[in-house]
Amino acid sequence: MHATHDPTAPASAVVGFDDFLAVDIRVGTILEALPFPEARKPAYRLVIDFGPVIGVKRSSVQITEHYTLEELPGRQVAAVVNFPPRQIGPMMSEVLTLGFPDADGKVVLIGPSVPVPNGGRLF
Repeated sequence: MHATHDPTAPASAVVGFDDFLAVDIRVGTILEALPFPEARKPAYRLVIDFGPVIGVKRSSVQITEHYTLEELPGRQVAAVVNFPPRQIGPMMSEVLTLGFPDADGKVVLIGPSVPVPNGGRLF
């Protein structure tokens, strides 16, 4: 399956509910946002707290157009926590932080509209 940023693209193929349940999407709070000058595309390194079960994880995110490093700590975000870690330049990205594309294809983070406990699973 290939993700697309094209809002006019048709919906992906139908999947079973069990397939959806296999993707573990959790909410976490950003503890730290750090520069990532080694990345090929402009990006930040995030340290995110997913609560006592999942713990603290790292993520590389290409969100420099809409967010500053200073405004990210304390913000809650959604992330896939059960993909295998991925090497991004010199860092290991442990979770896939989720977002939607804006009209120009730049990432807008997904997060709850009111505070929720870290580690909560999307349903």
